[in-house]
Amino acid sequence: MQAAPTFRELTLAQFAERLASPDPVPGGGSASAVAAALGASLVAMVATLSQGRTKYAEHDALYEHAAPRARKLADELFELADEDAAAYAACAFALKLPREAFADKEYRDQQIKATAQVAAEVPLRCVETCREVLVLAEALAGRSNVNASSDLRVAALLLQAAGHGAAENVLVNLPLIGTTDWTVATEKRVKELLDELVGLASDVHDLVSSGERRAALDAIPEPAAAG
Repeated sequence: MQAAPTFRELTLAQFAERLASPDPVPGGGSASAVAAALGASLVAMVATLSQGRTKYAEHDALYEHAAPRARKLADELFELADEDAAAYAACAFALKLPREAFADKEYRDQQIKATAQVAAEVPLRCVETCREVLVLAEALAGRSNVNASSDLRVAALLLQAAGHGAAENVLVNLPLIGTTDWTVATEKRVKELLDELVGLASDVHDLVSSGERRAALDAIPEPAAAG
């Protein structure tokens, strides 16, 4: 049997049609990951359009880091779109398991909690990845081709929206797991990430709007460790 195409292999029209269908997947989590992938691709474009230009030569090290890194993150986000759909499908299946079908009634509940945790973990990784791409976008603001400044702002808007969308898909699954150390820590982590996303996106907007050129970075931004 031939495997179903991944979301990245669909045309935009096909993906939109799948979203519009009554099928539960893809849904908001996958759409958020795809939107974030588009944002990451725009960040890569801005870095690429800035490379090899004398006017921006002092930032070459930033572009050499940001362009391939943003492309890699876009790839990861497309993968997360498929993982999100699979995780949700597994959780939805577990929720439909009839209690009377199990001699051990706790088994069904355990399955629901286990699949719900995966269904929360995947979009959490999406939120974290959105943050990482926004760090690159903020670093490029005021240090990249001014002719692509609007593209950088669009990237920031997409990434902020995608991060909030993915966060909703984290939070909606936590009640299925119940109150545990993991759910408490995850809820706190989501809030922290959303605050960072808003701050970074706002910084990109303000820096681009100011039109000011910034000095070269002393160090290339490194991704934050996952919480």
